[in-house]
Amino acid sequence: MSITELKQEYCQQQGEFKLASTLPLHFGGLLSDVQIAWRLEGAASAPVVLVLGGISAGRNVVESDRPGWWKEIMGPGRALDTHQYRVLGIDFLGGSGLSTGPRSGQRDFPSISAFDQAAALRQLLSHLQIKCLHAVIGASYGGMVALALGERMPQLTQRLIVISAAHRAHPMATAWRSIQRSIVRFASVRGEGGEGLRLARALAMATYRSPAEFEKRFSADPVRTESGFQFPVEQYLFARGDAYAANYVPESFVCLSESIDLHRVNPSAIAVPTTLIAIREDQLVPLSDMQELHAQLAGPSELIELSSLYGHDAFLKETDALRGIFAKALA
Repeated sequence: MSITELKQEYCQQQGEFKLASTLPLHFGGLLSDVQIAWRLEGAASAPVVLVLGGISAGRNVVESDRPGWWKEIMGPGRALDTHQYRVLGIDFLGGSGLSTGPRSGQRDFPSISAFDQAAALRQLLSHLQIKCLHAVIGASYGGMVALALGERMPQLTQRLIVISAAHRAHPMATAWRSIQRSIVRFASVRGEGGEGLRLARALAMATYRSPAEFEKRFSADPVRTESGFQFPVEQYLFARGDAYAANYVPESFVCLSESIDLHRVNPSAIAVPTTLIAIREDQLVPLSDMQELHAQLAGPSELIELSSLYGHDAFLKETDALRGIFAKALA
């Protein structure tokens, strides 16, 4: 079928799928009345690619009739062309979207594993009558979910593309995230969860990018204000914190941040063909962890190393590099 014919059949679908039964959780307990919000977009007869991002990402992946979180990469004519593929996105369990997650102020929501996300995805794919995905592309937390799916349910996908995610969380990254969660919890018990989330996100932003980028962008002198000096990097971090706190539930941040640090998969049990993409400047997922994962994978795999000022956030920014990698990996 030609690209022109695929364009003529371009379609968008979305919904909220309710699981048929309670979901047994990896770390114990059951989650009842579970629903997964999803969106499927692209050429109607094209192969389906499941796309999963960081804990802030959701089902709106593609830039089309609404903003997509990966709009620089996914969409008509972009690095992953939705005239050649259908892109499936979801809201994560435990997140701030329309999938099942903690309500504002709720502190008893259970711990969620990447394996739980994969188990819910299996039921969603069955509901959508998708027998096998052409690929799963996962970045950051989404890469962890992709690896969990590859270990437990290899029959569901032909290949994995994993960006900035390894078989475990690095202890230094866990240290940073533990402090972020403590800030949110401390503020929440005082009725100031939003302010706690603002501070936690500001701290997180300092770990997402590279020191070289901060040196380039924020080396100007501080400005004196009525309350003291204000530094350029300070303005940036807290502006990002304000924007995040306005749109996300503090308890969801805690839930999915913890899910990252609980992540463990067995690389020797993953035989699905896998492309790994590592960023040398990534402070959260060191290159050495990606190299270790690559060495232990059971199936055919390739490790691609990139350099980027954007560090862990490179998957959101490095459009040209990802275009070529996707083309080769998905061929």
